[in-house]
Amino acid sequence: MLTQRQIFFEHLAQTSPDPIALEIVKANGTFLYDASGRIYFDLISGISVSNIGHRHPKVIEAIRKQLDEYLHVMVYGECIQSPQVNFAKLLTEHLPGSLSSVYFVNSGSEATEGALKLSKRFTGRTGMVCFKNAYHGSTQGALSVAGNEELKNSFRPLLPGIKVLTFNSTDELDLITTETACVIVEPIQGEAGVIIPENDFLNKLRKRCSETGALLIFDEIQTAFGRTGKLFAFEHFDVIPDILLLGKALGGGMPLGAFISSHEVMQMLSHDPVLGHITTFGGHPLCCASGLAAMHVLLEEHLMDTVLNKGALFRKNLQHPLIKNIRGKGLFLSLEFEDEDLNKKIIHRCLDKGVLVDWFLFASTCLRIAPPLTITETQIETACKIITKCITN
Repeated sequence: MLTQRQIFFEHLAQTSPDPIALEIVKANGTFLYDASGRIYFDLISGISVSNIGHRHPKVIEAIRKQLDEYLHVMVYGECIQSPQVNFAKLLTEHLPGSLSSVYFVNSGSEATEGALKLSKRFTGRTGMVCFKNAYHGSTQGALSVAGNEELKNSFRPLLPGIKVLTFNSTDELDLITTETACVIVEPIQGEAGVIIPENDFLNKLRKRCSETGALLIFDEIQTAFGRTGKLFAFEHFDVIPDILLLGKALGGGMPLGAFISSHEVMQMLSHDPVLGHITTFGGHPLCCASGLAAMHVLLEEHLMDTVLNKGALFRKNLQHPLIKNIRGKGLFLSLEFEDEDLNKKIIHRCLDKGVLVDWFLFASTCLRIAPPLTITETQIETACKIITKCITN
């Protein structure tokens, strides 16, 4: 009889030549448990998904309650389903007034696709601007606005009319013109190694988009829901986008994405043609019930109040001469090392010692730390001791 590991390698598509292949049998709070009984600190939260920890009791309760009521009933947007309605209401109550219309989808990639289509439809333009080392998903439209040629080249031709600018460079903003439908940007670049905007870059970008009529899209798929110490990262910079993209932590551990804009912009998808964007399972009631409960937990348990201090505690306890730099905000951190080989060795050593960390798509010399926001100070100190030993040895 084949083992789970054998079936994994024989029948599941692989996305890398060397997957970590942990056989997880349970997850709870900050920890993962494998089939051999080993326990791991989860310091990446499923790539910023499990912001309130794994299997929060209130999320599990909400999922069970929804299971007793209904699952899928109709394609998105046709029936009034309370999990969707209530979640959209809660989201928009915590957003600027111009971000008042929510379109739920299945993932962050689909949120990107919907936003790109919406921008073209609203502006009547086709040009798009993105940034070097940006990542917005792996579907063909999302890949078109990725800012890394190595990731894209094997899948060309992609969407035409894409300009790739340099993040934090105001000298290139004139390349945004009246032919530009949208500018898509992460308020804090994630897969580039957690790059923070400098010199009022986002405000200057907002100004240029307003001057040219281009829609400004903020990709908060990885940075939203308290990861940086605020509900949305754009709140740190006093800039409001025309379209907001959400995913990852949005579903509380269930698959869910969303793009959010004004009623004026969003209604363009309702005519010429009707059903301008369609999704069967987007806003699935089980996922929305989970996400709604998770957001209530985040707000009611004041989890964001401790994020900046916890981020500072990681920095304090991760002092080592081999760490060239620590970048980030809150509990979204990047440890930079001299080269890729050293970084990968440290990541593997950490895994062997029971700490799950990771690298970044476009920053192979950097180690990712993005734990659940519920991680305790004692857990941070313990995990940092293990990481430090793994750097030394």
